[in-house]
Amino acid sequence: MSATLMPNYARLPVTFVKGDGAWLWDTEGTRYLDALSGIAVCGLGHAHPAVTSAICEQANQLLHTSNIYGIAHQQTLADTLALLTGMETAFFGNSGAEANEAALKIARLYGHNLGIEKPTVIVTEGSFHGRTLATLTATGNPKIQAGFAPLLEGFIRVPYNNVDAIAKVAKQHPEVVAVLVEPVIGEGGIVIPDDDYLAKLRALCDSHNWLLMLDEIQTGMGRTGKWCAYQHTDILPDVLTLAKGLGNGVPIGTCLARGKVAEIFKAGTHGSTFGGNPLVCRTALAVIETIEKENLLQRTTELGQRFHQGFTKALEGIKGVQDIRVKGLMIGIELDKPCRELVSKALEQGLLINVTAERVVRLLPPLILSNTQADDIITTVSRIIREFLKAPVVH
Repeated sequence: MSATLMPNYARLPVTFVKGDGAWLWDTEGTRYLDALSGIAVCGLGHAHPAVTSAICEQANQLLHTSNIYGIAHQQTLADTLALLTGMETAFFGNSGAEANEAALKIARLYGHNLGIEKPTVIVTEGSFHGRTLATLTATGNPKIQAGFAPLLEGFIRVPYNNVDAIAKVAKQHPEVVAVLVEPVIGEGGIVIPDDDYLAKLRALCDSHNWLLMLDEIQTGMGRTGKWCAYQHTDILPDVLTLAKGLGNGVPIGTCLARGKVAEIFKAGTHGSTFGGNPLVCRTALAVIETIEKENLLQRTTELGQRFHQGFTKALEGIKGVQDIRVKGLMIGIELDKPCRELVSKALEQGLLINVTAERVVRLLPPLILSNTQADDIITTVSRIIREFLKAPVVH
């Protein structure tokens, strides 16, 4: 890689130049099956005709004007997301980190409006909310925080999937104003909480007049078989963040709010130069239209079941496979030891995967995956895991 690029990425030795659906081709013409989707971004795969058409049409009309003027596609996207999520208002930025920054600023404004001098947000261990200073502080991973002290004050960390721990915090910290959680932890290893976790959080937040803020950057836009993961329950958050799959590769993030914080931002309290411009909003609308038209929420549920059954059968009884976790097309296979070398092993086999939390093989394939492609992923991943754990390979 070029010496002129800052070395902050541990890049794999491959460069892609073309994509089509779930396939990518590198500079040498080698084809790869993409089971990562740009880390849950390209839910519709690569070069989807509807996305390509929307980008080309909008680029031929208008790219950017500024948020000091009205933006028709931004208004339409806000209306559409409100209908899909049950939220009321939207702020648009350029990434998930920016969406979460907006959420944290909403929490602080909310607290100050209540007369709380140092508003505090409860966050969880193992979470990932971004790499800006505020979202880095909220993130529950000491390794990526290292070297960036002093971090921000105003956060209390508790174990994930543990409502009792949050209830204890409530008794000791009257300055708490919000809880920020992922409905399924992504970067931390595809950690799926108890079915009633969000409902209990909702009840606890209601009893203390706190905001329930859900980070659905990775789980949203159909990734778990619903538009948002919280829709597997009957609760609504007060603040919701989306990004990744919303633009299918075009940089966009949004912070949605409702109820008592729907209009807490006033002119001048927050903004973004590029946020919600005509190009990204038209693209996001095309993504939503395509998910609906191709019935991809149901398809994601079906594929998730196929992966769960396939991996359970292929890896059953293998010593060293500690858990197989699946929620729609969020798939985590936890091993009993670090396994980052499997990323390179898969690459050699023409498959793109990820290892996160050191020991979890993470798969985030596109929602448009075929059954054959899903079965190929199951076969290849199971084989390299068996080889890695020195277990018999099933032919």
